[in-house]
Amino acid sequence: MSNELIYLLLIFALLVIPRALQRFKLPAPITCLLLGVGAMLLWGERTHDPVVVLLSTLGISSLFLFAGLEVDPTQLRRGLRPLLAHLVVRSISLVAVAWLGWELLDLAWQPAALVALALLTPSTGFILDTLERLGLDEEERFWVTSKAIAGELLALVVLFVVLLADDPVQLGVSSLAMVGLIIGLPLLFVALGRWVMPHAPGSEFSLLVMVGMVAAYVTYKLGVYYLVGAFVAGLAARLLHRRMPRLASDDNLHALRLFASFFVPFYFFHAGTGIVRDALSWDALWMGLGLTAVVVPARVAVVWAQRRLMFGQRGRGNLRVSVALAPTLVFTLVLAHILHARFGIDSALMGALILYTVLNTMLPSLLLKGPFDVDPMDSRLSRHPEDVLPEPNAAPVAPPAR
Repeated sequence: MSNELIYLLLIFALLVIPRALQRFKLPAPITCLLLGVGAMLLWGERTHDPVVVLLSTLGISSLFLFAGLEVDPTQLRRGLRPLLAHLVVRSISLVAVAWLGWELLDLAWQPAALVALALLTPSTGFILDTLERLGLDEEERFWVTSKAIAGELLALVVLFVVLLADDPVQLGVSSLAMVGLIIGLPLLFVALGRWVMPHAPGSEFSLLVMVGMVAAYVTYKLGVYYLVGAFVAGLAARLLHRRMPRLASDDNLHALRLFASFFVPFYFFHAGTGIVRDALSWDALWMGLGLTAVVVPARVAVVWAQRRLMFGQRGRGNLRVSVALAPTLVFTLVLAHILHARFGIDSALMGALILYTVLNTMLPSLLLKGPFDVDPMDSRLSRHPEDVLPEPNAAPVAPPAR
């Protein structure tokens, strides 16, 4: 077959098959990941195609750009004390799990810290996109959103330091470069808003995506990963919301969600093709099941205990919030590949991490109302009433009074 036909079939497989399997409570990202694993088993190294790599980079970058745009400093300040307590508990958990990895798995401190991040960091981008489908009320959605964002901010800082800590000079230079990036991105957005956007109406989305991809590439060259720069770019755009409201407007968020929903499946497919054959072993299976049986209940119990004992929250909402924060899909996949490629961890441990994140990602779809997936066209996720199609046999809705 020609390359054009292969790419067309791949697009069809990644955009249609996962949606069709959602009726069986199988999240679409997991289906894309399994398709990648199957392609790796069938065709081996031939699946490492540069076009797929580029599309997957666009997917992971746009996802974290969207996550950065969803940060609302006002909302975070509203729950500052509980969030600070949550971060303290999360920091203690990271240190404890890293120490266990160092002692029990005989890992060096850097891979042990990354394993702790892989096990404990929720996938904020996907969690934010599925809240409305999980049956949570407004207060529960607020706490899931706030805790996921706060946990991801902490994880990104720890990831940056851990990956560069073996070279103090590089850590210092990269830290200065990150400070320059954090200062420079708002200035770049302001410059674009003054000299480009007034003369190119409707260009806000394309300029936002362009800046996000540039920032993602910069942090990748600094020795960390694409997701750090993309998240920082989204956060910078969000902080400029008062000065440049169209940059982080609802229209742009909706468009970016659509953009990410097309490219993200390629990231999960590419992640599946990057899993080595040795990671698909019986040792990985038993280790992954063991990690899931121990870590997932512990994570759910810690969040439940925080809400119940520290803040006096009662009722089933505690369990719903805890379960909604369980998925670790993106961070675990990213760190599993970094751990194997850069630190040479055992293939069985890599496979165990993959199985662990597959199982905890399926937890909300099994225990809560809706499947765990990004569906930007779902009426319950839409921010714009004019985009919502009426339900079959529904009574017509009168237009708003003028």
